[in-house]
Amino acid sequence: MHYPWLRSQSSPRARTQGFLRVFILVLGAFLQSIRAASEPVVTTEPLVLITSPHGVTIQAELADTVPKRATGLMFREALPHKHGMLFLFTEEQEWSFWMKNTRIPLDIIWMDKTKQIVHVERNVPICTRTDDSCPNYKPTRPALYVLEMAAGSAEVLNLQRGVRLKFDVIPARQ
Repeated sequence: MHYPWLRSQSSPRARTQGFLRVFILVLGAFLQSIRAASEPVVTTEPLVLITSPHGVTIQAELADTVPKRATGLMFREALPHKHGMLFLFTEEQEWSFWMKNTRIPLDIIWMDKTKQIVHVERNVPICTRTDDSCPNYKPTRPALYVLEMAAGSAEVLNLQRGVRLKFDVIPARQ
């Protein structure tokens, strides 16, 4: 192998020190990338503050455009407690969701135009299939909003059918 940065170093000790410096730099960059990959994604997008009837505040990223709704929480490695993603649609329908490329189990909470919960799917597992055959989850009634949170959040926050949440959103232009 040829290492031009070592050419001017004549002694074996100097070459070893040069290798060690390079190795430490590469190792440091590698460890930094691992740490960054394991940390939750921090968004620069404004968050929607959702309040439960018990006064708990949930911080949710807003998925209000087709591309944002299509990507959702795909590829995320973690989702902090009391955080989620709020999907805003243009009309009430029985919107279907799936877990393709989603790496964390989720609770999926559908709400109607009055922000009342109409359906909850709890502890929806990840789907590791590489084709498009992941199961679909859909509500029993039409919904305008869908909130995704880490699995177990709906139970901890007592989010169930009939509960009304409070939040204000200004949708992006489609």
